[in-house]
Amino acid sequence: MHAERAALIDDLAQVDAALWDKPSLCAGWSVHDVVAHLIDSARTTRIGFVTGLVRARFDFDRQNARGVSRQRGASPEETLARLRQVMTRTSTPPAPLDSRLVEEIVHGEDIRRPLGLTRSYPHEAVARALRLQARTPASFGGAKELVAGVRLTATDTDVVIGEGPEVRGSALSLLLAVSGRQVGLAELSGAGLAALAV
Repeated sequence: MHAERAALIDDLAQVDAALWDKPSLCAGWSVHDVVAHLIDSARTTRIGFVTGLVRARFDFDRQNARGVSRQRGASPEETLARLRQVMTRTSTPPAPLDSRLVEEIVHGEDIRRPLGLTRSYPHEAVARALRLQARTPASFGGAKELVAGVRLTATDTDVVIGEGPEVRGSALSLLLAVSGRQVGLAELSGAGLAALAV
């Protein structure tokens, strides 16, 4: 998790501030918004998460929007400085630790792809994130229901999840697809692909 934050900080330090306004892969959010969300997520404690959710009347979208507003700086430089401040934090919401990997990798791609940046993620980190997404219900941000009835086969790791018509591709592309990113679907193949394109 710390390594992924550090890598993203290094990438963003090279990006022109004007590009932070570009739409991210995360619907409705700019690159700047997603960075702010990652800061908010890094600062969130278990108690803080529950308190924030109650204040948002149990609306995850409202809670996330408030977090973005709270952590987004007046400029990309200010927001990047805030990301540096939380790089080594170990606080986490009440969720499995691998959910932090899902956040860092999927949102890392939400940011990098529109900016034309690429990262070679550690295979084990992506595999752990993919396994968690596949077993987590949609109500908790996962894809358990989406991937039911298909077999996900990663072509770059030994990950095979589920049974049914196959969907093949890199673990990163599978992770993006099951996390609702259309760009991931374009990088996959197999008879089960239609089941993910909903």
